[in-house]
Amino acid sequence: MMNADGSGLRYLEFDLPEQATWQPGAFFPVGNRHLVLSMERSRDGPGKPFEDYCHTTPTHIWGHNLDTGSLEEIATKERLAPFCTPQLLLHNGRMLIQVVRNSVPQTFSINMDGSDPKPFTQPGEGMPCGLNLSPDRKRVAYHLAVSSGYEIRTCDVDGSNKTLVAKQIGHLYFGPRWSPDGEWLIFQDCHSRKDPGHDWSDIVLSRPDGSARRLLTEGQSLWFAATYGSPGNRGGGSDGPMWSEDGSLLFNRRLPDSKTPWEFQEVDVDMDHFNREFKPELARGGTEICRMDPKTGSIKRLTRSNPPVWDFRNMESPDAKYILFCRAETGRTSGIWIMDANGGHQRLLTKGINNLGADHPGWIP
Repeated sequence: MMNADGSGLRYLEFDLPEQATWQPGAFFPVGNRHLVLSMERSRDGPGKPFEDYCHTTPTHIWGHNLDTGSLEEIATKERLAPFCTPQLLLHNGRMLIQVVRNSVPQTFSINMDGSDPKPFTQPGEGMPCGLNLSPDRKRVAYHLAVSSGYEIRTCDVDGSNKTLVAKQIGHLYFGPRWSPDGEWLIFQDCHSRKDPGHDWSDIVLSRPDGSARRLLTEGQSLWFAATYGSPGNRGGGSDGPMWSEDGSLLFNRRLPDSKTPWEFQEVDVDMDHFNREFKPELARGGTEICRMDPKTGSIKRLTRSNPPVWDFRNMESPDAKYILFCRAETGRTSGIWIMDANGGHQRLLTKGINNLGADHPGWIP
């Protein structure tokens, strides 16, 4: 945690037994209190296929107060399975959690203490991911893995009244986000059969009912599966476009013919959910942060570097004055940067402990 000018950097350390990893989550509507997920050490992995051991790992959900430092475990009543992870705060005293039982994922709505679990999805329906709450807090948008690829759906907060927004064979539709006025969705379109590593994608704009759908970019021009770093210190995770409060879009755009140093390897068994080989000799180009007007399609470049670097994970501040983003040189770890909303005054905030890297920045509301 740090101030927006880079001062006051400190690391939050939760010294609790058996907890191997910690991940910050969404903020509650009132106060500087947010969700934290911890995972115990994997019982059976690595050494086994990823999907065999990941969901056997016990998890814990906590409420953490940034002002007081207090940490309280929540969602402990009527525990549904050892593996439970938070998916979305619903702002009505409930949240959605993902549960995996007998290798079958399912999403439930629960009270914050874990009581009164109600199915949001049914067993065998698939695992909704990338959940995003509408501005009026009445609908949820998400993507769902199906046999033909990934599809986009919306539904009420209790899981009813499901609407199919986008589905097409060979297309991985991913990460829907509501516009500030709730009138539109944006999501990504990756041509997954041609690009099994999900490196690249385009932006799709659609009404929440699936009408008026159109591509805002072409040529698979976004860096979707952001993978960076060196063989001894690698990182990654899906990246995507974000709405600004003024209705414009922030996204990373790849330079022509760019290729990352981490080449996807098609394997029969997924051992680590990474499946990439470091080939720096093949790397070229990079990405830049851009702002787009979805009404006109006009694009303004906000970052540029020579030689090119990989800019990604743009996130606008609550007051719309600043943009956080990550930057990684080819084959190097990423750092967290900040710039003015117009792209000016770009500066590095941190590269993490001992410059080992930092990723997934977020603003405290």
